[in-house]
Amino acid sequence: MIMNLVYLLTGSNLGDRIENLNKAAQLINEKAGKLVVFSKFYQTSPWGPLEQPDYINQALLIETPLSPSSLMELLLCIEEGMGRIRTLKYGPRIIDIDILFFGNKVINTPLVQVPHPAVQNRRFALIPLEEIAASYLDPITGKTISQLLSACQDMGTVLQLN
Repeated sequence: MIMNLVYLLTGSNLGDRIENLNKAAQLINEKAGKLVVFSKFYQTSPWGPLEQPDYINQALLIETPLSPSSLMELLLCIEEGMGRIRTLKYGPRIIDIDILFFGNKVINTPLVQVPHPAVQNRRFALIPLEEIAASYLDPITGKTISQLLSACQDMGTVLQLN
């Protein structure tokens, strides 16, 4: 069985944010594949509408036998099962799970876009990702996560939690 290495970003800004991220990581580990490594938690300013609570974000590396579309469908089911309701784009949410990178694949379908199309513009994604994958190469730019972070123009606040 071929195992794919996939980088995910989880985020929450409603309810018990850390508990939401822990539950998401547990469900991903049970249903999607083995959780290999995860970053610390980071408190981040909201992206989009600013009149909402700060997020807590965490980067995860999983090993999964699933295809990109099967994984995305499963992650959407996990979000829904945890109570995610999609209303306002970039609005508050109990849980958000994004695929940042799927091995070195480049995919652009209505369901799955990897690498995540905005990863290089978002400090809240790059900082936790750099903690666990500083030298990972973006298959589109050929730059490391550290290089993408150095070039990132986003000035959003990202604070590591203890």
